[in-house]
Formats: sequence, C-alpha cells, structure tokens
Amino acid sequence: MSFQFSINKASAQTKIQQLLHAINEAISNGDLKEGDFLPSVNQLSKSSGLSRDTIFKAYSLLKQRSIISSTPTKGYFVNSVSFKVMMLLDDFSAFKEQLYSNFRNNLPENYVVDLLFHHYNPDVFEQLIQNSLGRYSMYIVMNIKHHRMEEVVRKIDPNKLLILDMGTPDSTDISTLTQDFAEGPVACLQEVAERISTYNQFNLVFPQTTPHPVEFIDSFISFCENNSITHSIIDRLTDQLVQVGQAYFVIKEEDLVYIVKSCKKQGLQLGKDVGLIAYNDSPLKELVGDGITVISVDFSEMGAKAARFVESKEKIFETLPPKLILRGSL
Repeated sequence: MSFQFSINKASAQTKIQQLLHAINEAISNGDLKEGDFLPSVNQLSKSSGLSRDTIFKAYSLLKQRSIISSTPTKGYFVNSVSFKVMMLLDDFSAFKEQLYSNFRNNLPENYVVDLLFHHYNPDVFEQLIQNSLGRYSMYIVMNIKHHRMEEVVRKIDPNKLLILDMGTPDSTDISTLTQDFAEGPVACLQEVAERISTYNQFNLVFPQTTPHPVEFIDSFISFCENNSITHSIIDRLTDQLVQVGQAYFVIKEEDLVYIVKSCKKQGLQLGKDVGLIAYNDSPLKELVGDGITVISVDFSEMGAKAARFVESKEKIFETLPPKLILRGSL
C-alpha cells in the first residue's frame, strides 16, 4: 500500500513528531515493509499539507536512525525492518540489570532497545517521554507515583505501552506488569514468622527518601501485631548501632551494607546474633556471609513477560507476587 498521512491538529505532538510516529507505526504494523518506497517530499507535501522542509527534516531523522535510506534516482525506502523499543527505568541496580538482560535476551535480533533512567524525577520523566514520542514502536515504562504522571504517560499510545513495577495508572486500557507490595510481602514474612519471633524485636528500616510504596508500612505493622512480635519503624539506621538479638528488614542497599559492616565491626554473626531480611534479590546477596534472606519478585520473569508483550502486542494486566528466599542471615 502507499503511505498516506494527515495532520492531527488536536495532537500535542509537533508535525515532525506526528510524521515520525506515523511512519514508525506503518513499519511496526507491517503496512510498510523492507524495500517499500515512501512518497517523495513533493508528493507528501501536496497530499498532507506539510511543508517540504518539515518532511525533509523528518526523513533525515529517519535516515540518521537507519530506519530508511535513499537513492538519488528512486527516493526514500524502508531499510531492513527493525523495531525500536524504549525502556525507561527508575534507576540502575543489580536486579534492574537482571530485568533488562532477560528482556533483551527474549527479544529477536531485529528489536533495538534504548535504555533510559528517570531517577524518580518527574521533570526528567516528562522530558524523556516527550522526546520519545514518535520514535519508538513500543514503550516499557517504570512509572512514578506522582499526580502529573498520568497525563504524561497518556501521551503514549496505550496499545504500545507497558507500565512496570509500580505506579499503575488509574485506567484499564494501559497494560501493567507490577509487583504486589502489600499482601505479597506479608505472606512471605508469615512463612518465617516463627523464626522472626525468636528475636527480641523486628525493625523495618524505611527511610523517608525511599520510593518504596508507603502502604508496606501498614502491612508490616499488621503482620507484627497479628504475630505478637515487638517491632519498630526506623528512618535513619545510621543514627544507631545494630543491636544484638534484633532482626532487621531493609529496603535500600545502603542500609544492607551498613548492617553487614556494623555486624563485622562488633563481631556479630548474621543469622545468629542479628537477623536480616532484604527486599529485592541480586547475585551478590547469595554470596554475603551465608547468604542474605530476601523477599523479591523474579525480575528475570518480569523481563521475559515484558519482552513477550513487546513482541506479541497482546494486552497484559498482571501482578507478580514476591517470593521468600531463605538464606543464612535469618
């Protein structure tokens, strides 16, 4: 079929972004195949009302991205078909690397993935989304729980968007692959409630700066009260020494490191003198001491499911339950 394009005057995208998106969309849907020719600059300008300069700039950007090529005599044509995917994560960590690696490894070779990070900054998040519009076939986004973000992600075609991990938008048309941050961890803790109850006190280290959902605090308190476990919530672990006979549940990696160092400094043994549970697994946590007990979703599974969504384009609405991995620290 011949490629046709018309401007949507109500769209928030620029004319160039709309044209880029339309061409990428046509390639992604198979309407434009390898070797197919695009309209000439003059033809497209006449049929769409776009200026020749706008079309030329759009075609030049597509050439820079190796999506199309051109010859002096025949014009612009589609290169070997590839699909560009934007993966926008919150930050870099060992378990995010597992997620990305398994995502990339489960996609065919003709899928190109751009990996970006927003670091929980709403302004950065919005700018990265805005700059991405019209450039990608599919979008994998770790969202932010912020009042502005629903409007931001709504700029992306919901059929091409998957929200990962947390910050699910209040909608039923955007695919989601998220964690259970409330009931799931409590079910994991219940598996080792007897072990935890052998400690004098169970402490949740939950800094105010962590992006971890605050709903987990209520779940933690309910678990402790239901099992008659003495407990406390700690904001700044560095304000106190690690106590003998107490167990700790840490969210952030730096708090895990602090406890391990503090135990070493005081000659305390993890799993005997001090109990420790960490959130989110990583290969290193298998190796520290006799291993760190963790509550974690399978990020390799999350990556594989996200890749399946990108390739199949089938909607997904799934919440992954965390699992307890019991090691020597508890």
